[in-house]
Amino acid sequence: MTDATPGTTASAAPAPRMPAVTPDPLTTVLDVLELEQTDENTFVGQSLPKPGGRVFGGQVLAQTLLAASRTLDGDRLPHSVHGYFLRPGDVREPITFSVERLRDGRSFSARRTHAFQRGVPILSMTSSFQVDQPGAEHALARPLDVPDPEDVPSALDVLAAVDHPVAAFWTQSSAFDLRHVESSIYLDPAPERSDQRVWMRARGPLPDDQVLHRALLAYACDQVMLEPVLRRHGASWATPDLAIASLDHAMWWHRPVRVDEWLLYVQSTPSSQGGRGLGLAEVFTRDGTLVASIAQEGMVRLA
Repeated sequence: MTDATPGTTASAAPAPRMPAVTPDPLTTVLDVLELEQTDENTFVGQSLPKPGGRVFGGQVLAQTLLAASRTLDGDRLPHSVHGYFLRPGDVREPITFSVERLRDGRSFSARRTHAFQRGVPILSMTSSFQVDQPGAEHALARPLDVPDPEDVPSALDVLAAVDHPVAAFWTQSSAFDLRHVESSIYLDPAPERSDQRVWMRARGPLPDDQVLHRALLAYACDQVMLEPVLRRHGASWATPDLAIASLDHAMWWHRPVRVDEWLLYVQSTPSSQGGRGLGLAEVFTRDGTLVASIAQEGMVRLA
């Protein structure tokens, strides 16, 4: 189980003290995504400091994808990942990424990557890569009744005045600007519904590296994937005794994506049961192109 979101989960070791201001949060995230290669299949990375001391799930997803991609030759891009969060990660410890080369075919390559701390896996993920090829095309249309991101409040403004270390982390340290079309649930519950829509964009320009953009999409989406479950049950991130953590994550990239341009997450939750909830998302560009689909199940326990 890895911390996925703006809330905190069960007890963990104390985190390093957060700096008062992070001058360039996007650069900080990019630095964390730079992995040290120790042999042809092994990489080592560090973690962002975070209240509660648990590794952010989106961070380890992105790092694991980048480690797998560095074992490929040529121009194959990731098109899907399927991963399980196995244990909470500790932000004070380095993470070792061990990549197994499952297959390199004419069109597709597959990798299995384990992220280790203290000799045990915290994440296990299989990823698939494909050369660019033509094929039959169709896609869902973007909802039309969505206000522009400029007309939606930013989480950076909503949380700016909140004196709490988690609020500080998701404002001063956030690499992404999140804007909930329906009112956010950071501080208070919202009217119960099974869906939500969120605009998201990186807080600065990024290089023209499609693998990096896809990894950053995995990083960013983990902040919101389980929110529809909370929204459906009248809960917020500030709900007392809330326990929440990512359990597994699946993601498909359909078309090229840029996370430094506005993306619309159209989210839903088809079911929750047994202390688990399922969140789904379709990700659209501002002009309506479907670029990715995402599914995540998480532990969601409400008192």
